[in-house]
Amino acid sequence: IDLETARQELEEFIPHVKNISDSSIKKMAGRDLTRFKEFKKQGIAVKFGRFTQKENQQIQKNVEEFLALTGIDSAEKLLFTSRYPEDKDTIHRLKTEHHFCEKISEGIPRPWRLIYYRARKMFDPNNYKGRYTKEEKEKLKKYQALYGNDWKKISELMSRSNLSVAMKFSEIKSAINYGPWTKEETQKLTNAVKEVMRSKLQSENPGSVFSLDQSNTDLWIDRELLYQALPWTEIETKVGSRYWRQCKQKWNSILTSKLTRGQQLYRGINGLKAKINLIKRLYETRAEDASEVNWDELSNAIGDVPRAYVQAKFYKLKVSSVPLWKRKTFSEIIDYLYENKLPELEKKL
Repeated sequence: IDLETARQELEEFIPHVKNISDSSIKKMAGRDLTRFKEFKKQGIAVKFGRFTQKENQQIQKNVEEFLALTGIDSAEKLLFTSRYPEDKDTIHRLKTEHHFCEKISEGIPRPWRLIYYRARKMFDPNNYKGRYTKEEKEKLKKYQALYGNDWKKISELMSRSNLSVAMKFSEIKSAINYGPWTKEETQKLTNAVKEVMRSKLQSENPGSVFSLDQSNTDLWIDRELLYQALPWTEIETKVGSRYWRQCKQKWNSILTSKLTRGQQLYRGINGLKAKINLIKRLYETRAEDASEVNWDELSNAIGDVPRAYVQAKFYKLKVSSVPLWKRKTFSEIIDYLYENKLPELEKKL
């Protein structure tokens, strides 16, 4: 099918498809669209956000089955082929012949690319090497001085993942301010996020007209865009005085403030309704573990807010309402809230 038709058909499953590049749309049309339609027939929606334990197990099964089918002798060779230049051509041929993209995605209602990234994270032995030693930190500083931010090259030299070396360097490179955020720092952070979002959108849609110069009305804060991963090490550099994780946490708090402003979600009657809805929705999921909960969907239980906001409200609810909650399983906590706290809240309402 042609590009425009593919984009229109994918929009049913991926709301932010208008922000995806043409080359990615072409790949998704071949690798995802048929799967998405099959899942729709079964009444299964396409998912985003955190992977569940069940999905992780399915990825593990898919990778193991593909290795058995092709005879490739390790998941690292399959998913990090560039580390094995002598086997590269053979592995690429086997992946093409045996439809790697389709096989790794079987049984998982998510875009192929997200499943592939998750598999790489799960099976990269360099992700699980523990704390950096003093010697490793010195090596990291030396390599960065030599090669700049070529994290791929540095990761190979240090046998650590790209993300790991990039984040560790940003943590150790300079003294960081741990005090309260100043107005100037907050403004720098907001400007940095707007800047990287603008360049990202322009690179993905060079022909489109998109303005982020509407900060007075906050129209540039688009829910779908903000759920995409932001390049926090780049934002950290633009802010200058804060470590990347601080920037991320501060931005989440700004989002919560902006998205909940004026709604008065946790005051009076609205607050009671929000707690009641949250408990009911959690109970309906029948989840055995917090990782099985789709927190993005649950955000609708208390309004148009980020998942972190919902998780924080749930945490406060269990700590204040469930005796000995640390000794209880997730499902036991939900049952207690449903059986004991919910009637109390409904009576109060």
